[in-house]
Amino acid sequence: MMGPETASGFDPPLPSEVRASLPLSSSSSSSSSPSIYRSAVSSDPLLFPSSTSFSSSSSFVDPPSYADAVFRPVEPQNGIDSTSGNATASSRSGRASTSDYLEITVTDPQKENDSATSLVPGGGAYVTYLITTRVRVAATAYSVRRRFRDVVTLADRLAESYRGFFIPIRPDKNVVESQVMQKHEFVEQRRDALEKYLQRLAAHPVVGSSEELRVFLRAQGKLPLSPTTDVASRMLDGAVRLPKQLFGDGAYGSVAPQEAVQPARGGRDLLRMFKELKQSVTNDWGGTRPLLVEEDKEFLERKGKIQELALQLNATSEQAEALVKAQHDTGEALGELGLAFIKLIKLENDEAIYVSQRVGAANTKILATAAVKASRFYRELNSQTIKHLDTLHEYMGLMLSIRNAFSERSDALLTVQTLLSDLTSLHARADKLEAASARVFGRDDSRIQKLEEIRRTIKVTEDAKDCATREYEKIKENNRNELERFDNERHDDFLSMLRGLAINQAGYFEKIADVWGTVARETSHYAKENC
Repeated sequence: MMGPETASGFDPPLPSEVRASLPLSSSSSSSSSPSIYRSAVSSDPLLFPSSTSFSSSSSFVDPPSYADAVFRPVEPQNGIDSTSGNATASSRSGRASTSDYLEITVTDPQKENDSATSLVPGGGAYVTYLITTRVRVAATAYSVRRRFRDVVTLADRLAESYRGFFIPIRPDKNVVESQVMQKHEFVEQRRDALEKYLQRLAAHPVVGSSEELRVFLRAQGKLPLSPTTDVASRMLDGAVRLPKQLFGDGAYGSVAPQEAVQPARGGRDLLRMFKELKQSVTNDWGGTRPLLVEEDKEFLERKGKIQELALQLNATSEQAEALVKAQHDTGEALGELGLAFIKLIKLENDEAIYVSQRVGAANTKILATAAVKASRFYRELNSQTIKHLDTLHEYMGLMLSIRNAFSERSDALLTVQTLLSDLTSLHARADKLEAASARVFGRDDSRIQKLEEIRRTIKVTEDAKDCATREYEKIKENNRNELERFDNERHDDFLSMLRGLAINQAGYFEKIADVWGTVARETSHYAKENC
């Protein structure tokens, strides 16, 4: 930089953080600079940053007046409280205003130890987070401490209770969590991910009003929701039940009505899993039409469009990343250019003999100032671009939620198809036994007992089929409502994203154009001299 430094020559390039706070002024050079430079620079907060200037990479540069006239930002029709900034970020198109929650924050991660659950010293360490919730109907805030395992329990309970809904995907559990838990970056990333996840749950019109979420956010002490059994335990229980289902009473092999409303995957019922797998293979390769098929043509068409949208979102995300990288690279290049000019100015001032050399250095300083200012505008623009494109990445995550909801619909249909196939087989067995008994003279108690057993199994299976059918119809209705909501919100969200992106692009590029326009005006005498 300029000033009374003793070092001279070309030093290595400074980091971008140093360039961001570069004042571009010194007492030794300002006195010899032309007055036109001082008037252009002294009033510029970019070159003389105050304690608040550039304190955050997310500060706005006011868009120009013409941008406000051409690009009208989309304002939510039912806006959320302006004090709830983070809720607004996760709840777009004004839909957060219908939520029961004004604000949800996740802060203050603390490491705790549970020596009772670990035989290795320090192996029971985990992190808890302070979750603070402000609700609309109460003036007070609720604060609870939860660990990530509690979030997993909440997600599992919501998945079981709200099948067919587009439930936001919870953050993944890290397989090497115990090794990386000590790192501040990991804890901070998880804290941010949990906050966004809970805000998305609260913004959902159905899940946001659920009892499970209310208990999670408000109940003091240990989470009262019972955790779901892990996959290994369920598989073990299923393996224990399997021999009884295969060789025991026929009732063991039937599906209970209360179990038919949940998917077979996960090891709850291994025999049912095998039956549904067989049914799935028969549907795909058997050449026979199932007794019940997906006949909703409108749903199948919209499902295909959702798949196309997912591909378009992935392609758009790649282009968005290219845009962000290009803006970042341009800002860095301008910053490097400005720094190179500054070093050139220093060299010129240190070695200057004639007045013309100092005047040339002052004019070069105009270019250096403009390059650094433009670099900072590009960084500000990039920060706002990333914020606006967050809508795009939220919808990429939503595609996973939609895929899960569609999978639940397919699973429910497969359960009904399997139970219908079971009923067909059971009725065939019963008819065969009745025909065999009719041909035998006298009473055959063993056949009668077996026939009664089959009839009981048919009754249980009929009840299970009815429950599974009702569950399937409920999931279909949930899918239908969610798709309608998705179509309405998608239009508003992407329109808001594109308009906001356009406003910021126009505003920042006019500011950048003004910077270089000032350079052109202040150096216009060179063009006049050459004419």
